Amino acid sequence: MARILFFGQARFGAAVLDGLLAAGHEPATVCVPPRSEGDRPEDTETRARELGLPVLARRSYKGEDALAETAADTADLGVLAFVTQIIPAAILDGPRLGSVCFHPSMLPRYRGGSAINWQLINGETESGITVFRPDDGIDSGPVYLQSPIAIGTDDSAGSYYYGRVFEPGVKMMLDATELVLAGTAAPKVQDESLATHDPLCHDEHAAIVWDRPSKALHDLVRGCDPSPGAHSMAGPTMLRLYGSRRPEAAVEAAGSRPGTVLSIEQDGMRVATADGSLVFAKLRGEGRKGPAGEVATELGLEAGQVLGGGG
Repeated sequence: MARILFFGQARFGAAVLDGLLAAGHEPATVCVPPRSEGDRPEDTETRARELGLPVLARRSYKGEDALAETAADTADLGVLAFVTQIIPAAILDGPRLGSVCFHPSMLPRYRGGSAINWQLINGETESGITVFRPDDGIDSGPVYLQSPIAIGTDDSAGSYYYGRVFEPGVKMMLDATELVLAGTAAPKVQDESLATHDPLCHDEHAAIVWDRPSKALHDLVRGCDPSPGAHSMAGPTMLRLYGSRRPEAAVEAAGSRPGTVLSIEQDGMRVATADGSLVFAKLRGEGRKGPAGEVATELGLEAGQVLGGGG
């Protein structure tokens, strides 16, 4: 049994936490992001409290007080499962064997907190998962384990993560933990000449410019699905589009200005692009996200309307 200093959030963190417990390890402290009043219950925090584990929620882990609260130097290993906060090297290196951290790319490519978004936006067909020893850089420490994973042509960031990355990622975290604890891990230094880094994917990156090719727009929309949601203006309303697909057969759109709404059906809204069209299964205006036909009706969208460039 090892004492684990645990950092995590969401379903991924909760799943790794359960795996560590099933393997007989003791999470000495479970560190989770702080919640604001009105936030929905967070999966990892909820699970830790159900299990009666000590929970620590801090906005910052800088300073001597954070080092004391985490008691990193009393743990055998730090485990970082889905962490969006900056954890100082003093805490990462505090446990006897350092720490292990998960990242959803084949490092050193696609470092950063929006790795999945950018891989899909850039049209990658293969990615992977990595467990590494974190240091004071951004996803730059030596690699313990890696495995490639294919990206489907119609995968969204959400479907790729939950359908292809989630379960293998949890297993790899648990496997790496055991290797490090057993002293059999063989960390490999990352090749900095191959490193790439992208910013966090925000609205400024998710604006749709309709006079681009269908594939580029398809990749943008699915890379931003579900968050932040690729967007275009529909009159005065910022319209977010989800569930992009490219029509199997070429549908006549010649002469239509890019951004023109060609048709609105219950199962999707078809919009002209520079070289064809795309169909979007779901939309969101100022209110709810829902089936394209329903939301289009609520917003008063009609065939023939031209969507803007994203505002």
